[in-house]
Amino acid sequence: MKIRHLVENLEQYFIGLILEQRKGWFDRVMTVFLFICSRFYRMGSQFRLWMYDKRVIRNRAIGCLVVSIGNLSCGGTGKTPVVEVFAKTLHQKGRKVAVLSRGYRSKQRSLWFKLTHMFGKRKLEAPIKVVSDGKKLLLDSTYAGDEPYMLATNLKGVPVLVDKDRVRLGLYAIEHFQTDTLILDDGFQYLDLMSHINILLVDSTDPFCNHHVLPRGLLREPIKNIRRADYIFLTKSNGGNHLRHLKTFMRRHNRRAEIIECCHRPQYVEMVYDRGKRQNLEFMRGRKIAAISGIARPESFEAFLIEHGAEVVATSRFADHHRFTENELIKFRDLAIETGAEIIMTTEKDAVRMPLINGESPPFYFLRIEIDILSGQESFDQCISRICFL
Repeated sequence: MKIRHLVENLEQYFIGLILEQRKGWFDRVMTVFLFICSRFYRMGSQFRLWMYDKRVIRNRAIGCLVVSIGNLSCGGTGKTPVVEVFAKTLHQKGRKVAVLSRGYRSKQRSLWFKLTHMFGKRKLEAPIKVVSDGKKLLLDSTYAGDEPYMLATNLKGVPVLVDKDRVRLGLYAIEHFQTDTLILDDGFQYLDLMSHINILLVDSTDPFCNHHVLPRGLLREPIKNIRRADYIFLTKSNGGNHLRHLKTFMRRHNRRAEIIECCHRPQYVEMVYDRGKRQNLEFMRGRKIAAISGIARPESFEAFLIEHGAEVVATSRFADHHRFTENELIKFRDLAIETGAEIIMTTEKDAVRMPLINGESPPFYFLRIEIDILSGQESFDQCISRICFL
């Protein structure tokens, strides 16, 4: 537990450096150091891409259509709802779809297993994590990871699998589920598996942070690599004039990709500990609400609550993918009671990481978000048709 908190505190510290929120002399020295490291990271990422382009390292085709959905930056683009809408739409069109994820921050194998795997006389392979076989959930969020578990909960008829080796995952999906379409969740940087369509997500509210790659910025690779995308989704769009400049900027790097604007629109609120009990968005209007979250962009979540008439009286923000403890939730519930909150609101992604706690007042709800395409519907339909006829 102490190690987890230390890691999260370090993560928050470095994010503060990246966003230039820390101004001390040591912070300035660290910022210069991170800038130097980012130059080497940039060179390394471009060299890796060159190795694949020149076929020095070969990616693998496994006889199945692969759709890669990912981003240039670390988190915060709203990727999971986009993966969900693609999986649902393709499944409805008759494709046999499976979602492949690496299961970021899912519970790993024991140290003993890893040592045995590395130094044992015979090679041991960890079993594939099948979060859902398309009919029922088979793993909890601890072992699956919060995003794969959330996808598995909402996708009926679509298997969701987790493993770092997604070539292996794809072969497993083909053999056991007769899959003909693989959706590679967070796959823009995963080059081992040959993808047929690359879909890139860009957060229109904060497209590229400070334009630096890790660790000085939040980019996983340089902006110019937008050129690899076949379709670009501008997420969290509000139709503002700044999007025209953003599109012009992206056209400098990619002239062929279709650009689709979409927003993350709240649908309803649902009880965390009693799934199925839902209320419409008017349920929040005029109520005092306490908001707790562990996501990359908590501001957008809290803004949703205010936009729908809620009075946010208390907030608590944790690091992205934070796994809540019972004590943390009880402490926040006590704060909510002190501030007069009638309900406690969280995100759907956070809800799957919340342990059950005793007591029912105030109740915990999560906000259900889905993708709504604002412009480029024809391009989206064309993308779906292209996948269906490949």
